[in-house]
Amino acid sequence: MQYHSTRNNNISVSAAEAIKTGLSAEGGLFVPESFPAVSLDEIKDLTNKSYNERAYFVLSKFLTDFTDEELNNCINSAYTKEKFETDSIAPLFKLNDSTYFLELWHGPTCAFKDMALQILPHLLTTSMKKTNEDKEIVILVATSGDTGKAALEGFKDVKGTRIVVFYPDNGVSEIQKLQMVTQEGNNVSVAAVKGNFDDAQSGVKKIFTDVEYKNLLDRNHFKLSSANSINWGRLVPQIVYYFSAYAELLKNKEIELGDEINVVVPTGNFGNILAAYYAKKMGLPIAKFICASNENNVLTDFIKTGVYNKNRDFHTTISPSMDILISSNLERFLYDLTGCSDSTIKDWMNELNTKGMYKVSPEVKEKMQSMFASGCCDDSETMAAIKKCAAEYDYVMDTHTAVAKSVYDKYVEETGDSRKTVIASTASPFKFNQSVLIALEDHNAVVGKNEFELLEMLSQKSNMHIPKSLYELKNKSVAFDLVCEKEEMQQIVSDFLMVE
Repeated sequence: MQYHSTRNNNISVSAAEAIKTGLSAEGGLFVPESFPAVSLDEIKDLTNKSYNERAYFVLSKFLTDFTDEELNNCINSAYTKEKFETDSIAPLFKLNDSTYFLELWHGPTCAFKDMALQILPHLLTTSMKKTNEDKEIVILVATSGDTGKAALEGFKDVKGTRIVVFYPDNGVSEIQKLQMVTQEGNNVSVAAVKGNFDDAQSGVKKIFTDVEYKNLLDRNHFKLSSANSINWGRLVPQIVYYFSAYAELLKNKEIELGDEINVVVPTGNFGNILAAYYAKKMGLPIAKFICASNENNVLTDFIKTGVYNKNRDFHTTISPSMDILISSNLERFLYDLTGCSDSTIKDWMNELNTKGMYKVSPEVKEKMQSMFASGCCDDSETMAAIKKCAAEYDYVMDTHTAVAKSVYDKYVEETGDSRKTVIASTASPFKFNQSVLIALEDHNAVVGKNEFELLEMLSQKSNMHIPKSLYELKNKSVAFDLVCEKEEMQQIVSDFLMVE
């Protein structure tokens, strides 16, 4: 299986090269040359397999230059009960007869990013060996909250790698910030960027496409790569859990083989829902994708109008991991819908870069709307969804999952679509304890309480155990207090690597 760039079809690289490089030289994203077909019989066979076996089934179809031994080593190193505190890795919780939460937050950093970022370091180091890479890999990450900690934890002390994470100052929850600034490891660095996530993300992309700077790093035996979902090695593991969710529904006799389901995903960067779309392309029976946004509803508007316009107010919300106005993975989706037209994608991305907007063709818009529905909600609706779900089902959601539930409820009310539906539950409620507790109680309940008192309080209210990794934060000291302008990000990297 070879990989092409969304902005240059003439580029063709192996899976190992795509994972090692992260981003194509001209700024395009790597995509597989084709999508392997999966039969219903093969899906049925997954019902009696473990999560790791399901992961091997999917990943082996894309990472064809990896040996069975290499792939299994990567998978079995990533997905363990010790790390995920559950044998099922990504359990499916039945809320009612038609709705199921795919809990993707049982990993070491309590967010869905662990599903990919626990395996990516293993995929990357294996790729380095396979491509005879003799340089040290430098991972650059822009995070809206969860990717940063998950990447730091995944790459901590991994030989042959260093990692620099940039997060928006005042744009993440207190727990998310604590997770990052207390990070241990001799190969890690963390800095806050004055601005929002898009400032951090554009800053990282600028470093990636600076040829002169990459040459400087090359002379110092460093090579840049990415742990954001622009890296194929981050995206492909996410396809696995949609197959796993369907297999669980079959196993539990909730559906019959071949029944189509709906999938709801709260998303800002479009990666998580793109993985579901890729699963459908392979043959997973999915009827409708419901794209859920918070007040930063650029994706909602795009799906409804075919116009992507980032020229709008940026909102800081209680679902900060979705506070994004530039959805990087949308590029892969549009590349597919245009029949792999690299010139079209290049034009649209240039328009986004210069004008802050682009408009897709009527054909692409029609294709998109035939599969995708979209919706958004504000913070008050998010809070209401948390309170209602807890009252009706005794199930406590985090703020991002609540966005998905709120949008889904509105979708059902508008369409009457009662099809069995899987909602991607993307974070533990403990990561956003203050907002969740305000939703369950009121503002007065959290006044004067620190993060760790709030964790205890939420544990009592939800009858859930505080995740070990969050509980232990109170004993960790702050290791990183850097705050920079986005123009200073490159210098932060240089200082960390000690290059001039």
